[in-house]
Amino acid sequence: MFAHPVRSLCFNRCAVGRIANFSSVAAMASNKFRLPDKYQGLEKNVWVEFIQLALENKPVNLGQGFPDFAAPDYVTGSLKDVVTGPDVLLNQYTRGFGHPRLIAALSKLYSGFVGRNINGATEIIVTVGAYEALFCSIMGHVNSGDEVIVIEPFFDCYEPMIRLAGGVPRFIPLRPKRKEGVVHASDFVLDEAELESMFNEKTKAIIVNTPHNPLGKVFTADELQTIANLCQKYNCLAIMDEVYEHMVFEGQKHIRMATLPGMWDRTITIGSAGKTFSVTGWKLGWAYGPAELIRNLQVAHQNAIYTCCTPIQDAVARAFELEMSRLSSPECYFNSISVELQTKRDFMVKFLKEAGMVPVIPEGGYFMLANWEPLAPKLLEHLKDEPDPELDYKLVKWMSKHHKLQGIPPSAFYCADHKNLGEKYIRFCFIKEDENLEKAAEILKHLKLTLDSRL
Repeated sequence: MFAHPVRSLCFNRCAVGRIANFSSVAAMASNKFRLPDKYQGLEKNVWVEFIQLALENKPVNLGQGFPDFAAPDYVTGSLKDVVTGPDVLLNQYTRGFGHPRLIAALSKLYSGFVGRNINGATEIIVTVGAYEALFCSIMGHVNSGDEVIVIEPFFDCYEPMIRLAGGVPRFIPLRPKRKEGVVHASDFVLDEAELESMFNEKTKAIIVNTPHNPLGKVFTADELQTIANLCQKYNCLAIMDEVYEHMVFEGQKHIRMATLPGMWDRTITIGSAGKTFSVTGWKLGWAYGPAELIRNLQVAHQNAIYTCCTPIQDAVARAFELEMSRLSSPECYFNSISVELQTKRDFMVKFLKEAGMVPVIPEGGYFMLANWEPLAPKLLEHLKDEPDPELDYKLVKWMSKHHKLQGIPPSAFYCADHKNLGEKYIRFCFIKEDENLEKAAEILKHLKLTLDSRL
């Protein structure tokens, strides 16, 4: 049978109309529903990219900053007790700004650390990780056009958070004063004149991370006092990222900016249960400071997350209660974790040197930068097929794919104009099982032998 000519004509016109209408809708969607302007330029994320790389290549992962061993039994056991215990309300919503039991524990702990009574109801907020505490600190204080000083290298979320708030990040790098021999994190310093030149009437805040990621630098009292003096002179905030506060090695001391004269009223201090108790997947953090500053964080928090996971908050509170009963004991996790990490740090220093790299020896935290420049003449020919413009990106991807060892490229922790400062380094994490650190040592040893044999 032949198609009816009139019906065929009607069908074709309708089909053409539908196609045209679909094209019109698609065109509209491509514009109307595109990524909002505030996120333009923020699409790339080093963690998204390199977590996927690790999933694809199954390397020994010294890139991501998480322990690959079990957290203390009393920490994970507390969560089990909370979830399966008789108080069924602990599986329901709790107070938006922090679970009462956890707020009480944090108030007691930090009141002792800073030497003043911290009001848990008004001077502490519990957040979804230190990440959200940073986000609320910035969103709650930064207006369009405000400037925020960022010390490089920096944890990569600082810059996008400032830009999302409408602020303007101003970057100043820590520069190495020692170029040869044994290099320590303390050798990376701020130039005081350069630092003061960053401050002006538009400056709203400076973000300081101590102990520092990725350098492992523990800022000294004099360095913090210099920053404090400028904050007071130019009337701005100090946002203190102190998530590695308990991971400080022998001969070093963590000093809290909030304890310096005149700084309590202008300091927001951020902490992390994930870092403190080696449970990064629990995503629980907090901030403390004067009520008038914390109130701004609360407003940002209540209009986004509102409340955090109740069972995890209660479990962390129980862990803190135990630790506060033995703060001066070697058994306290706040004390024992540094001893454990220092041994791992020293082993990593040893095998990086043997591999021909120059490690930057950290004073705290659980990351280490290694300068791979001495190996560059032998390595560069192998990296030419990797498309990234930054050499450290090329190196990390090549090592993950071909040698099954993964780090993180430090140029991700610098602004666009300063990425060259990070390219000659690779960041490794040493809060890992000894077995995996030994595997990494063997991989690097084999890599060096391979490179040497091709001379």
